Amino acid sequence: MTAVSSAPIVPTPRQRRRGLLLILALGVALCCWKLGSTGLVDETPPLFAASGRAMAETGDWLTPRVNGLPRFDKPPLVYWLMGLGYALPGHQLWDPLGTWAARLPSALASVVTMLAIGDTLMRHPGSEDDHPRRTAVAAALAFGLSPLVLIWSRTAVSDALLNGTLALSLLCQWRCYVSESERRWWLAWILLATAVLTKGPVAVVLTGMTLLLFAITRRDLAGLWRRLRPLPGLLITAAISLPWYVAELLVEGQPFWDSFFGYHNLQRLTSVVNDHLQPWWFFGPVLVVASLPFTPLLLLGLGRVLTGFFGSASTARKPSHDSLIDFAGCWLLAVLLLFTAAATKLPSYWLPATPAAALIMAITARPAALQRRWALLTAWSCIAGLVLILTVGFWLSSLWIPLIQDPEMPTLPAELLASGLVLRSAVCFSVALFLGLWCLGSPVSGRLLAWQGPLVAFQLFALVPMIQLGDRVRQLPVRLVAEQVVAQRRTGEPLAMIGVLKPSLHFYTGQVVIYEGESRAALMNLADRLNHERRQGFEGRPRDAADGSPSVLVVINTGTAAKEHWQDLQPQILAREGIYELWRLDRERLEERADALQASGVVLTWRKPRPERY
Repeated sequence: MTAVSSAPIVPTPRQRRRGLLLILALGVALCCWKLGSTGLVDETPPLFAASGRAMAETGDWLTPRVNGLPRFDKPPLVYWLMGLGYALPGHQLWDPLGTWAARLPSALASVVTMLAIGDTLMRHPGSEDDHPRRTAVAAALAFGLSPLVLIWSRTAVSDALLNGTLALSLLCQWRCYVSESERRWWLAWILLATAVLTKGPVAVVLTGMTLLLFAITRRDLAGLWRRLRPLPGLLITAAISLPWYVAELLVEGQPFWDSFFGYHNLQRLTSVVNDHLQPWWFFGPVLVVASLPFTPLLLLGLGRVLTGFFGSASTARKPSHDSLIDFAGCWLLAVLLLFTAAATKLPSYWLPATPAAALIMAITARPAALQRRWALLTAWSCIAGLVLILTVGFWLSSLWIPLIQDPEMPTLPAELLASGLVLRSAVCFSVALFLGLWCLGSPVSGRLLAWQGPLVAFQLFALVPMIQLGDRVRQLPVRLVAEQVVAQRRTGEPLAMIGVLKPSLHFYTGQVVIYEGESRAALMNLADRLNHERRQGFEGRPRDAADGSPSVLVVINTGTAAKEHWQDLQPQILAREGIYELWRLDRERLEERADALQASGVVLTWRKPRPERY
């Protein structure tokens, strides 16, 4: 017998527009406020940014390249979007650090995801939702305030763009399923193609797993198949996304196949790469941290979804417009199952689950029926406890901040305490705790917003300034030494960075940089590479050749410079910035030291194949 439910309260178009405008303002504030005010954080973001800028400068929009080498780790959409930013006239004037163009795709992807979440909840509210606009805004903020989203929305990598394109596709899939009047089934598959062009076939796998779990939950595979039309849909996805893969394979051949499909997709799934070995339960703690401080709501909602999935057929009897929480649960489980099975695990792999988690939290936070009210009250009480712990931690920051020890940021603890930013954080969380406790006893719709408002203030007035402070301490010295490189470099003089390997040096100098570590083999590698390495924009030349250079510019950190084999080379020290020194090093002395190391048994290592090089 079909369950009886009241008709949902659907906001008017005017109400929906106002709700979306509020979400847009909040999204822009959270994701775009002072987006280009800090430099790129090493190591991965400068590789993306340099590849996007290279496309704009060279006109080669097919193959991403960085530091003179092809970069096959990701498909081109994120590079194309970054390149468009760098191609805008005069971007050096309004984007002097080059970070606005690099981060904007990530920021806009998160803002659009917030809008899609809010619009979905307002167009298709649940039967028990008396205030759909409040639920929509709360869900959008639950996504935007996720610690993972806050970080990756301001990071120049492809993860946030994958998250946004995949979320739009999956939300469109669900809306096509629940709405008889929705005829734009093809839009979901176009959006899926953009996800495939962002990070590869993983988007198709996650979509398939989500829809299969949802079909099992609803006991309605036939209805889902009929409304979503997966066969013609996948053809649309393939028609849009495959041409770049085919063209890249034809142009670059086996290296592209081995790197993109072999290493960055298959090998990451089946074996551990880059030492990212984690236990099978790794994403359990990530799930908890990614939803703080509202994790208790997520666990409560996820528990209800799993109970319905494994316990009875009640989930299948729900009206379709009440199935969004079940769809979100299947979405989250698909991410959890796929990446738990993968051998390589990273926190960013959880990012595609954050929109689903936000939907679950916001829907669970609505005033509950009497039989479920005690569970919701318990969840709110746990949230209060978590916020209290964070509040006390911020107020007692003077006890633990001095324990932070980072050789690249030796002055960070003192500057952080002196800035007062941690105390701002304490105030924001204190206000959140007060407002949350004030609303704890009243079953008012939108209680989640009372907790979220002060956390928006925390992002704007504490977290963003903290990021700026960290940039000044950690990344400013790299930019300053890059300026010295540009000013001091002679025509044809090669450039190397030794010890701490910062791709941002390549980004800010616009020069090919030879990167090596601090070992004795690294010194030998450097001397040999200056003579023999070939890459786009750089050809090694003997120092006594007609077009050779007798010297090399070397950026080296003080710790590496103190190593015995790097001493007594008699460098000309051109600049000191933070922990970095800029040397002009005579290549004859460098080669003499390399010959001595070789005679002692040290061997070259730079010619060995490495899957990830820059």
